[in-house]
Amino acid sequence: MQTTPKDIIDKYTSRGWWDDKTLDSVFTEAATEQPDRLALADPPNRGDFVHGSPKRLTYQELSRRVTSVCAAFYAHGIREDDIVVVQIPNIVELPLIFIALARLGAIVSPVPVQYGRHELSRINESLGASAFVSTHNFNKADLISEHGPAFDGCKIFCIASDTASTAIDLDKEVADDRMLAACDEYIAQRQPSGNDIFTICWTSGTTGTPKGVPRSFNHWFSIAVAVHDLADMQEGDAFLNPFPMVNMGGIGGFLFTWLECRATLVLHHPMDLPVFLGQLASERISYTIAPPALLTMLLKNEAILKDVNLSHLRAIGSGSAPLPAWMVEGWEKNHGIAILNNFGSNEGMCLASGPSDVPDPAERGEMFPRFGAGDYSWSNRSAAMAETKLIDTESGEEITEPGVPGELLYRGPTIFDGYWNSPEANQEVFTDGYFHTGDLFEIAAPSGEPCYYKFVGRCKDIISRGGMKISPAELDNLLAGHPQLADVAVVGVPDEILGERVGVAVVVKEGESVSLDDVTRFLKDHDIAVFKLPESISQVDDLPRNPLGKVLRHELSYLFEKNNSSE
Repeated sequence: MQTTPKDIIDKYTSRGWWDDKTLDSVFTEAATEQPDRLALADPPNRGDFVHGSPKRLTYQELSRRVTSVCAAFYAHGIREDDIVVVQIPNIVELPLIFIALARLGAIVSPVPVQYGRHELSRINESLGASAFVSTHNFNKADLISEHGPAFDGCKIFCIASDTASTAIDLDKEVADDRMLAACDEYIAQRQPSGNDIFTICWTSGTTGTPKGVPRSFNHWFSIAVAVHDLADMQEGDAFLNPFPMVNMGGIGGFLFTWLECRATLVLHHPMDLPVFLGQLASERISYTIAPPALLTMLLKNEAILKDVNLSHLRAIGSGSAPLPAWMVEGWEKNHGIAILNNFGSNEGMCLASGPSDVPDPAERGEMFPRFGAGDYSWSNRSAAMAETKLIDTESGEEITEPGVPGELLYRGPTIFDGYWNSPEANQEVFTDGYFHTGDLFEIAAPSGEPCYYKFVGRCKDIISRGGMKISPAELDNLLAGHPQLADVAVVGVPDEILGERVGVAVVVKEGESVSLDDVTRFLKDHDIAVFKLPESISQVDDLPRNPLGKVLRHELSYLFEKNNSSE
């Protein structure tokens, strides 16, 4: 399946930005060149949250396992363009399954382990998936039994399981010579392309409702270029990934760069500070990512780092919020480690601020090179691929003066082609090939030259809780059915640790009363993911609305901030 128009493919190919590499072809080259190098390492605490002892696989061992799993998928009918939903935590089976499905030409739709049956049912209604892959054992939950009903009629595959079930166990499937030969023959007759859709990830996007984001191999490899240059990645490096491999951070930041660098990919789940710090030292990690709050906390508590060997760690990626200048400076001064500022989206918007292009740590914490705008030269190769501009959110006129907030528009080889089966939404978010990011920036000129973008805020109401995107409209629609509520609106409440938490403002029916527990219990009955549940509640007489009836969520967010400050 391909979604990119031919003229765009020809344009990016002629410029040397796109080619016919796939995840599997790059993996095969890596396994051929470095068979004995360690390819994948499990979290050392794997047994605490999923079945099985920690695994460590060389490229040669991984290659044999990919061949076996690929044949198992083939034996059970998975073919080119089949969509396979994968719900697995960060363990070695996850990238292994990515590669095996890429070899068959199947499309992977990875979903967070936090998603419940509600989210998965909606996803399957949209996709019409052929298969679901998960586990019976995740934090004492049986994800296949609990979530499998969302995929009625699909093939159900399991991994890391010690439970007998009707699901096809990929760990126990053994392909005979005949099946291996049939699978090899099928793969040999395929004509894979870098323009084939590889993933459909999920985001609230800029339209307010969850959307599927199809991305080709070329889309992902273009993002990998930006990360590679930002982090100065080297062949044979060891990368530590603590982010779920379900969207831009985990897939674009690690999966593709890992194989391009013939590196070692060390996995981490969930965020456990002692385990994380232990992996940095024992695995001789050169690059990882961490949220700003964690980096700030560690710098304020140097005793935690006193006995941790960070001598191999060159850089740490961060983002999702402005980075404090003192924090960026502190890591470089105290530990010789560069803090890199990333700003991206599942749709492919990609800004990157590193020492080569923004040497001043104070500026790097809140500013980004204006990739694709103006006559500026940047070291990151993705800058030459991008075209960006700011527009006034009311008039649509381009903004060229510093200090004036406007929506960032972005086009280039990293940008996806459009949301899955959403023609109306795509008309809303694309103009002349430019993607409307929904993010407000302004042009910054700290040294007199207007060469930077500075993040201001978001145009839309999407809540970002610890990097997880939450659509207020989705929760509004569900809570509208609550029998004690006359009106309701979900808002983002600023939080120093997670960026935002979920708050709910309620108008209660006369004679009724509603508590936070009542609201969360109602949502749990709809199988909503736990991370979406409101953590604070405020009762109001009426919701503030504009003349068109739209809820003014920013006013409600201010109400929560005011209440918190007075407590």
